[in-house]
Amino acid sequence: MNYTTAFLNEAKAIIDKISVDEIEEVANLLDSVKGSKGRIFFAGSGGGAGHSSHAAADFRKISGIESYSISDNVSELTARINDENWENAYVELLRGSQLKENDAVFIFSVGGGNAELNISMNLVNAAKYAIEIGANVIAIVGRDGGELRKIANSTILVPTVNEQNITTQVEGFQALLWHLLVCHPKLESNRPKWESENQKN
Repeated sequence: MNYTTAFLNEAKAIIDKISVDEIEEVANLLDSVKGSKGRIFFAGSGGGAGHSSHAAADFRKISGIESYSISDNVSELTARINDENWENAYVELLRGSQLKENDAVFIFSVGGGNAELNISMNLVNAAKYAIEIGANVIAIVGRDGGELRKIANSTILVPTVNEQNITTQVEGFQALLWHLLVCHPKLESNRPKWESENQKN
């Protein structure tokens, strides 16, 4: 079996194993945020930061929820890293945005963070701050879910099928899952362009 076939078979296995209940729980939580006119602050590092930027645009445009990617302002982010350190930069960005109880922090992380190994503490600390404020924390994570799986209000765990492809599969499924959510019947307010064009024909 070649790599491409094996990778796609892994993706099929992940789809079979992923929890539909966890996905629906996140959809319900986001519906509550939308109903209370709360905001979503997306957060991630590396590929997760890329997801955050794209997701913020789509949730604002398609779901009609005021949304931001907290790493998109490079000037502010790097200033805060310089002045307040990496581990607390996201916390201070959220504090500067006056995070409120009806808001949500939505995190993309492959491993979910690990305090003992000092991995992804910018994301873990952002989640802890949100919880202190009373805001909801959502995460799409892989492996065992790490710290975020333990402390978030709601998480979707991308199951591990092949230890050699954890990062690529988790990041790929993060994109699949947030796209599922943004067009979920409970959240979609505006049809994407091609779907709306097809309805006219």
